[in-house]
Amino acid sequence: METSTPRPKSDETRGLWFGLLGVVIFSMTLPMTRLAVGPVSDPQLAPLFVTAGRAAFAGLLSVLYLGFTHAPRVQRRHLPALFTSALGTVVGFPLFLSLALRQVDAMHAAVVTGLMPLATAIGAAIFFRQRPSNGFWVCAALGCAMVLAFAAYRGGGHLAPADGLLLIAVFFTAVGYVAGARVAAELPAEQVICWVLVLSLPLTLPLMIATWPAAPVRASAWGGFTYVTLFSMWLGFFAWYRGLALGGTVRVSQVQLVQPFLALLFAVPVLGETLDAVTVVFSLAVIAVVFVGKKMPAGAPSPVLQPAQLPKSVQ
Repeated sequence: METSTPRPKSDETRGLWFGLLGVVIFSMTLPMTRLAVGPVSDPQLAPLFVTAGRAAFAGLLSVLYLGFTHAPRVQRRHLPALFTSALGTVVGFPLFLSLALRQVDAMHAAVVTGLMPLATAIGAAIFFRQRPSNGFWVCAALGCAMVLAFAAYRGGGHLAPADGLLLIAVFFTAVGYVAGARVAAELPAEQVICWVLVLSLPLTLPLMIATWPAAPVRASAWGGFTYVTLFSMWLGFFAWYRGLALGGTVRVSQVQLVQPFLALLFAVPVLGETLDAVTVVFSLAVIAVVFVGKKMPAGAPSPVLQPAQLPKSVQ
């Protein structure tokens, strides 16, 4: 049964800041993944290796972290959500993103994956039985409409074939975020992503070994791979899941609206892509919509996400 107890403003504010930190880290994922896999004309690391390798190395780091912090064994009731989160964030999103980035540049991918906030909010509203206000949904829809309009502008009025892969990636990441947020309401955020990665090791470690590159690749490709391993696949989730648990999945997910435009900015120094005035205008407009959306009621959270029930380490 849904409760009407409001979330404390202090927790909501902290959640938004943690969510923003996660978004900044994730914003580098697109240009760094593009750097790792390379374009079709100059391929570097294979998309399957990038997918498995970043999760496998992060999984090994997670084993060390869980052992060093003496984390308790995960409970059986958490396993379904953890495996679902792994399907979305460890397998689905990285794989389809890597495949798409072989065909389109990081700026194109950034605007299409801007649909993630709406996809995550819809998934959270359904799963957690929340009822955000009409104003909240208007802001979310308006922000995503801006993203799509920008994508159409950049794509000459149509979507590229790789956009289908990017939309599948969006679906997987929304599923993974919502499932991870469910567990992050009861376990410290750091342990959630670590257990997700450790449980994935029986799949990711052998697959990484099997797909290890036989031919040499540029050092910059390995640099991109290192970033998506250490930050995108591991440390970024420390901040992101904590933000979702503190501030609420529906509301904090809207911070992602600025992610595509941060990715556009990062693509300039990392990949040498060109940033124009239209991109800046759209970026400022989306940030304004996020600010307004923050003021809109986001609905009553499910009892499992009440701050009083959060572990002290995430309160």
